[in-house]
Amino acid sequence: MKLWGGRFSPGKRDPDFERFSESFSVDQRLVLYDLRVNRAYVRALGAARVLSAREVRALTRGLDAIRRYVESHPNWARGESAEDVHTWVEARLEREVGAVARKLRTGRSRNDLVATETRLFLKSEISNLLSAVSELLEALLAQARKNPRAILPGFTHLQPAQAILFGHYLLAYFEMLWRDVGRLEDCRVRANELPMGAGALAGTAYRLDRARLAKELGFARVARNSLDVTSDRDFVCEFLFACAMIMTHLSRLAEDLVIYSTPNFGFVELSDAYATGSSLMPQKKNPDSLELIRGKAARVLGRLTASVALLKGLPLAYNRDLQEDKAGLFDAVDTTRDSLIIAARVVRTMNIHPDRMKAATARGFLTATDVADELVRRGLPFAEAHEQVGRLVRHCDERGVTFAEIADREARQIIPAWGVRLRAVAVSPELSVRRRDVLGGTAPAQVSRQLRAAERRLRALRRPTR
Repeated sequence: MKLWGGRFSPGKRDPDFERFSESFSVDQRLVLYDLRVNRAYVRALGAARVLSAREVRALTRGLDAIRRYVESHPNWARGESAEDVHTWVEARLEREVGAVARKLRTGRSRNDLVATETRLFLKSEISNLLSAVSELLEALLAQARKNPRAILPGFTHLQPAQAILFGHYLLAYFEMLWRDVGRLEDCRVRANELPMGAGALAGTAYRLDRARLAKELGFARVARNSLDVTSDRDFVCEFLFACAMIMTHLSRLAEDLVIYSTPNFGFVELSDAYATGSSLMPQKKNPDSLELIRGKAARVLGRLTASVALLKGLPLAYNRDLQEDKAGLFDAVDTTRDSLIIAARVVRTMNIHPDRMKAATARGFLTATDVADELVRRGLPFAEAHEQVGRLVRHCDERGVTFAEIADREARQIIPAWGVRLRAVAVSPELSVRRRDVLGGTAPAQVSRQLRAAERRLRALRRPTR
């Protein structure tokens, strides 16, 4: 069955081209959306008196029968063949209700139909992704609550920098993912408009109540330009960008935890449920869950790149190139959702070793800035304080000692003001974090405040919308 066969001579189809051009193997995933949109569209045709009440009842009954069949047969598509899901639905409908099925596509095109279904799919999957993000956000907060006093070496350039609270570190990823929440919600706003009634590109010749149709299908508004909306895939690219950013953030978290879980660091240990071993080396505990997340980030980024490249040279309006959008979209949805689920479970179940984190703060002179700040409080210009502390660090480094191990007499030769107070500042990461008591800082009071604010935001995200 072809929806466009009348123009073409029968028997002249190349079977290789038929296989090359089919999309049923991909877009069958939209079947319930196709049935839902067609059902609403049939009612709109009835309201416009294009279809009789009897025809509306027959078509609605047939579409509902197909929906029940699909829902009760998970493998419904096995052994089926069609050019696309729309063709399959129409053919199946004719088997259910007879020739009246041929009135189904009155005044509409596959162009506005698939654009509508893809937007419905996207809106639904954004809700699913937001739920998955919220699980990871809760896992981060749970670990922060469990380890309120754990101090972690902070790094820049992957070199020891300053002491921070472990909760402050976790809240940094909360903030990244919270921006992802905003991107997903923004994308849903722009995707929330109805293409149906745009026809192939010029609008329909039938007086459909598109506003009523939009309300029935759950869209916030009707698309303003039929030429644009049938070929618009901006919302797909925008969604893929949101997924790519989520995966980028997950990849950064994965990289951190891969490093922190090595024996050289030993800050965290993954649950056995999310690690694997070596077929050769019995001692290995490999962070494969994290490595796979890191690898899948590249996959989703590739889907975004392909999607943008797909659009860049297309003339208005619809072109068959747009058939290729769904494979990338579906894969990105699945990959991002699955990665979020696994990341949340990894974070929730990992063991933290605060003692090893604390021990690591003694290496790398993480309190050097605090010593310089203390000298500034005593009236020394910061540039001079920076110079003196830098020379002390070099001196200690050359002798293989820490601030805690250097003799006061030696330190005083480099920093004349060195004494009990400066030593106390130099050897206390706890004092270092307490001093950073500014909005957004790593001081315990600030992190507690940030944690409470994050919990409120998460509760608001999870609150059902009316």
